[in-house]
Amino acid sequence: MPVQTPAPYDHRNLVDQPAALWVGGRYPMMPQPAPYVEHQMTVTIRNDVNLKKESLRLEPDEENPGSYLVTFTFDATVAGSITIIFFAKEGKDCVLTPSKADLPPVTVNFPQGLGQKFRQPSGTGIDFTLFEGKELLQKGEMDAYPLAVKAEASPANHNGTEGNQMSGAMNSQVTQAVFEKEKGEYQVRVMKQILWVSGMRYELQEIYGIGNSVEGDVDANDPSKECVICLSEPRDTTILPCRHMCMCNGCAKVLRLQTNRCPICRQPVDRLLEIKVNNAPNE
Repeated sequence: MPVQTPAPYDHRNLVDQPAALWVGGRYPMMPQPAPYVEHQMTVTIRNDVNLKKESLRLEPDEENPGSYLVTFTFDATVAGSITIIFFAKEGKDCVLTPSKADLPPVTVNFPQGLGQKFRQPSGTGIDFTLFEGKELLQKGEMDAYPLAVKAEASPANHNGTEGNQMSGAMNSQVTQAVFEKEKGEYQVRVMKQILWVSGMRYELQEIYGIGNSVEGDVDANDPSKECVICLSEPRDTTILPCRHMCMCNGCAKVLRLQTNRCPICRQPVDRLLEIKVNNAPNE
């Protein structure tokens, strides 16, 4: 059977279309632009007290066998207080309420300083044998977290001295954690960290790769600090929602016009977050 061939294409009508791409030398196809990804500056929030969640531990209380104390490392640019609450419920304005009457909150004041070590006072810890396993080893969404640590900053008042203020007026960081049992020993794992600043609640999210980009003591030739695209400029742009900090802002602006995929995990890009760190000694 004879096969009908398509009518010849008039190439003269396409002389003024230099952007056309030819498929098989016959049919034109126009290139499709990549979806636009917004790139904008964001608001910076000051965090006066930061608990390093990877340092959160449980240590035995030598003076009270069977009891365990909470320990961790934290940074504070101002003086303040740390409160340990077991089985804590979060209420309005980031107020934490203990659900166990026999485990009252423990508050300890701290001075200004970086790299401070906190250890819960002896005799105020938790004895796991007094509670059922299902109370301690909770999973998923929960009304009361087995452990909450609230670090509150006490900024100087108008008279230049530090004094007590209402909890709503103070900036604070809340770390909510659960207990896990591994090899017969209880351990603690952080579930979320909340920042309460000027009456606003923010849930903190980890950025993958930011440590290598902002630490001043890392070798400048360390490849983990370089943009994965140009391999020369430092990383300063994070991809959301996957939170990979892997590009410099120059490559991010170019890449957003070519693709909408993260170069690390290939997830779709929703937004680009540029983070700039001032390493001046007085900042």
